[in-house]
Amino acid sequence: MEVECRKERSKLPTFVGSSGTGLGSGLVTGPGSIVPGKRPLRGPKKILGRILLDLCMLSCVGLPMLGFSLWGEPFKRGFFCNDTSLKHPYKHSTIRSWMLYLMCGALPVVLIILVEFFRGQDKRLHGTYKSQKTRTGSGYHLCHLELPYWLLECYRKIGVFIFGLGVEQLTANIAKYAIGRLRPHFFTLCQPVLWDGSNCSHPMNAGRYIEEFTCGAADMNAKRIKDMSLSFPSGHASFAFYAMLYTAIYLQRRMHWPRLRMVQHFVQFLLLTFAWYTALTRISDYKHHCSDVLAGAGIGITYAIIVTSTMW
Repeated sequence: MEVECRKERSKLPTFVGSSGTGLGSGLVTGPGSIVPGKRPLRGPKKILGRILLDLCMLSCVGLPMLGFSLWGEPFKRGFFCNDTSLKHPYKHSTIRSWMLYLMCGALPVVLIILVEFFRGQDKRLHGTYKSQKTRTGSGYHLCHLELPYWLLECYRKIGVFIFGLGVEQLTANIAKYAIGRLRPHFFTLCQPVLWDGSNCSHPMNAGRYIEEFTCGAADMNAKRIKDMSLSFPSGHASFAFYAMLYTAIYLQRRMHWPRLRMVQHFVQFLLLTFAWYTALTRISDYKHHCSDVLAGAGIGITYAIIVTSTMW
């Protein structure tokens, strides 16, 4: 009779707070109960606390960036009237901002969610985890249900990605506002007028270093004037190289399906090619100088390597 009772108990589902082997392993009085051999489950308060802590960390990066955008004034750099590197025509960006956000923001998040979900469903990978990662539960419960471990991994990987992205962009913005380098289309867009009312067409201004000037173009506004002095380094290049390299390294370390190896490498190739193409268009569109793009790419690559160095 006792054997039959044990069999019936083993068929019952596992609830939050149980040891994961059925009710026969011990009764549970409620969520968060301590079961021998398993860490206690953490409830909504723990989840909320962790999210708030992560948001505080992100705000340490996001608030300075917002401050730069709203109130920051770049260093006012002068120019020489015969500087041909500032006389390129104005062109619209080949890679628009919305394209960059879609490819370098939304796409990595979608890929991370897909990979982690299928890793969670692949039982062959469970045995390859470290001992503390062999479970399918995350140790967090919400509405009396334990969250799956793959969801926790999504939160971790996406959180690291977003934090690294914020640090990378903040680093680029600090350089932009501290240096204030003029963009290659400066003369075309600004049409500078000197303090004495003359312009660069006057022979007396040839070879002079001009620091006091205003923009004479009719369609100029404060936003455009500010943007003209934010050439170094390239924000597009740093954003693209960070996001694409992070995603490529992530796929290399987390996508462990031999049959999809060529697919994985093809996706990595497309990601890095997009970053390379984005950097090249910033030069061909006369938005940045070559050194601006190289510096931006270097910043993005550096932070991508740093934040993925401890990824397993």
